[in-house]
Amino acid sequence: MYTFSNKLKTFSFILMILGALGVGYGFMTSHKSFEEVEHLLAEESHHGGGHGEEAAHVAPSHDEHATDSHDEAHGETAHAKVDEHAKHIEHVQHQIANRPWSALYVAAFFFMMIALGVLAFYAIQIASQAGWSPVLFRVMEGITAYMLPGALIVLAIAAASHFIGHNNLFIWMDPEVVAHDKLIAGKTGWLNIWGFIIRGLIFIGGWYAYRHFSRKFSIAQDTAEDKSNFKKSFRISAAFLVFFIYTESMMSWDWIMSVDPHWFSTLFGWYVFASMFVSGITVIALITIYLKSRNYLEFVNENHLHDVAKFMFAFSIFWTYLWFSQFMLIWYSNIPEEVTYFVTRFQDYKLPFLGMVVMNFVFPILMLMNADYKRIPWFVVMAGLVILFGHYIDIFNMIMPATVGDQWFIGIPEISSILLFAGLFIFVVFSALTKAPLLVKGYPFRKESEDFHY
Repeated sequence: MYTFSNKLKTFSFILMILGALGVGYGFMTSHKSFEEVEHLLAEESHHGGGHGEEAAHVAPSHDEHATDSHDEAHGETAHAKVDEHAKHIEHVQHQIANRPWSALYVAAFFFMMIALGVLAFYAIQIASQAGWSPVLFRVMEGITAYMLPGALIVLAIAAASHFIGHNNLFIWMDPEVVAHDKLIAGKTGWLNIWGFIIRGLIFIGGWYAYRHFSRKFSIAQDTAEDKSNFKKSFRISAAFLVFFIYTESMMSWDWIMSVDPHWFSTLFGWYVFASMFVSGITVIALITIYLKSRNYLEFVNENHLHDVAKFMFAFSIFWTYLWFSQFMLIWYSNIPEEVTYFVTRFQDYKLPFLGMVVMNFVFPILMLMNADYKRIPWFVVMAGLVILFGHYIDIFNMIMPATVGDQWFIGIPEISSILLFAGLFIFVVFSALTKAPLLVKGYPFRKESEDFHY
């Protein structure tokens, strides 16, 4: 049985406390006055132009030799510029107020998708009756314990941004925006707050039901004299995978793609799935290596690590294929309402947008292509940490451009949100690992998995 060390438990609490303090600071400092935002933009204009140029040129100028009619027309133009300037300042105010909400949401979704990705990977192993992976099942079950609290937190943040935060994340939740936007108004049958919440609860309920019963059957199989629990696990895993592939796509539309309701991609569900899957597999590798370093999982050998790293490598390639396919098709067709999604990211997010491709594709393909390197724990840890950071930036790029525009920065709100949910993730996962033996003793393919060598 695994024992949750006091050091690790204390570390998780420290992360949560530091994260909560930083998140609170982010919310307290996000409400800027009109004058503060105006001054901020004026300063930006002195460092290379941008929005602040508007702040520097809104005062009307007068020509003492102009005619009265010209003065009147010029005055109207000046007033129009002042109104436009005021609207722009208010828009930037809203973007700055969005930042802590968005940072919290990105981190919450990132850690939730790790647990959900592992749940899907676990179901695939059982449904395919894989012989190499059963010795890692309890690690997977521990990670999936975070799925329920993590998903509920994501849904709660999204709903709170409407009921408390004045529609900070999803513009389709704002009745005034919908009233003046025919495209969004045409989607209200799907994009409405109560439909959003009900669908979210259905998704989470289905995922949790599978996790609950698969875990129950797994533990029961340890002491069972027949294979009935294994057969039940097989059947519900196959059924869950059908449910998952539909609900994961709808979840990605609701929880991510709808932050920008004017844009859509038919590949988006698969794209999010690839990010989710490779992140989950990477965390399986990292936790397995940690437990091995603490003298647990003695039945796990370098061949198991090699196969997990192989999945990390393979799904990094799969993610890149989907990223390129989505980008290339939209770029090639050059339809304005579609291409604006990538234009925004190239203009305002070039470093994180292109940087994540290096971290999620170039780095893994160079580091994990060699078979021998996949068997070296510290090498896999190094590659895994880069992959995880790259996929955090991926989620960051999906959410931030639509919610904070060019007012983004990776600072206290973002780092604190990561710390908060990392601490919660560590506490939930490692607490779950203490609830059952780390080896599935009664699983039919256990012996095959223990003897896995090549």
